Amino acid sequence: MMIFSRRQTFTVSILLLFWSAFAAAADSVEPAFPILKPALDRNLSSAFEHRFNSLLQTANIPGGAYIIVTPDTIASLGTTGKTRAGGSDAITANTVFRLASVSKTFAAELTALMVEQGKLTWQDPANRYTPAFRIKGNTQRITLEDLLGHSTGIVGHAYDHLIEAGQHIEQILPKFAELSPVCAPSTCYTYQNVVFSLIEPAIQAVSQTSYAENLDIHIFKPLNMRTASTGLEALQESDNYARPHRKQRGRWVEVPVLPTYYRITPAAGVNASILDMGRWLQAQLGAYPDVISASVIESVTAPRLVTRGDLRRRYWRDHLTSAHYGLGWRVYRWGEEELIYHGGWVSGFRADIAFSRQHNVGFAVLLNAEDSTASEISTTFWEMFFAQASGLKHSTALTTP
Repeated sequence: MMIFSRRQTFTVSILLLFWSAFAAAADSVEPAFPILKPALDRNLSSAFEHRFNSLLQTANIPGGAYIIVTPDTIASLGTTGKTRAGGSDAITANTVFRLASVSKTFAAELTALMVEQGKLTWQDPANRYTPAFRIKGNTQRITLEDLLGHSTGIVGHAYDHLIEAGQHIEQILPKFAELSPVCAPSTCYTYQNVVFSLIEPAIQAVSQTSYAENLDIHIFKPLNMRTASTGLEALQESDNYARPHRKQRGRWVEVPVLPTYYRITPAAGVNASILDMGRWLQAQLGAYPDVISASVIESVTAPRLVTRGDLRRRYWRDHLTSAHYGLGWRVYRWGEEELIYHGGWVSGFRADIAFSRQHNVGFAVLLNAEDSTASEISTTFWEMFFAQASGLKHSTALTTP
C-alpha cells in the first residue's frame, strides 16, 4: 500500500484568502454572482475530504486533486499523492493533468462564442470547412451542431483505433467515404473523437487564428487559467505536471505520455490544473458573463439526444434517472436534480467535472491513473451534496463521519 506523505489539504479559510489574492491579480473581468446561495457547509467539505483520501488510498492511486466551488469562492480543495509513483514531488493545486475528453467542453463553448459573434452558425455544413470529409449519402446534412452533439449518424468511435495507432487526421479523413450512416444526422447519438475534432478547421477558418490561440484569447487568459494549455509539448514544458500511470500486474506503473489523442485537440487535447478547473466551473456558474455568457452556457447544455448507455455506467447507474448529450456536455438527471457533466479518460489519466445550476455548485477531480475511481469520487461527492441539500430543505443537518 502506498503511503501518501506530504498530503496537502487546503482549509476553507486559507483558500478564501488565497483565492482572493489570486483573483485580484487577474486581468479578467470582475465576476457577477447569482443571488442564489448554494447548500454547502464545512461539514460537507470535511466529510468529503475524508472520503476522497480514503478512496484514493484504497485504490492505491499515485496522485489526484479535487475542487469544490461556488460562483464566488473555493469551498474546498484537496490534493494527495505524487506526480509519479515512487517520486518525491507532491501533487499541488497547480499540478497540470491531461483533461482528455473534458476538452470537449472547451471546444463546444468556444464554438458557441463564435456563433454568438456571428462568425459561425450551428447549421453550417461541416465539410464547408473540411472538404475532404465525406461519407456515403448526403454529407452536407452533417452540421457543426452534429459534430459537437455526436449526432452525425456515423458509427460510434469511428477510426479511434487509427488515432491510437499513430495516424494523423489527414490520413484518416479519406476513410470516412467508405462508411454508410447508421442513422440520419441529428436523430441518434454516436460518440465521436475524430469527427468531433473537425470543429477545429471551422474555428480557424473564420478567425484566421489557430485553435490553440483561440482558446488562449477567448477562454484561458480571460478566465486567468494560468496553467491551461493544449498539446503534448505544452504539458511537458510545465515544471509541475502529473505523469500517467496504468495498472500492470496489480500495481501502478508510469507509462509514456502518448501524442495520439493530442492530434485531435478539440476532442482530447487540453491540459489544466485543478485550480484552472475551478475557474472553468465558476464560469459555468455565471461568475464571468463577459467571458462566458449565460446564452453560451444555455446553448451547449440544452439536452438534445438520449444517451441510454450512460444509465448503465458503473457508480452512476444507481443514481441517474435520465441522460442526454448537449453540445460538448452531458446532461444528467440525478433523481429530480439536473447535473451538467463530462468525463475524460485517456492513457494514464482520468478527469471528471460537473456542476449544478440549481444549487450553484461545481466539482472536479483529476487523477494521474487510468482508473474508474474518478467516477466513484464524483458520484460520492454528488450523493453527499444532494443529501445535504435535501437535508437542509427539511431542516436536517449532514454530520461528519
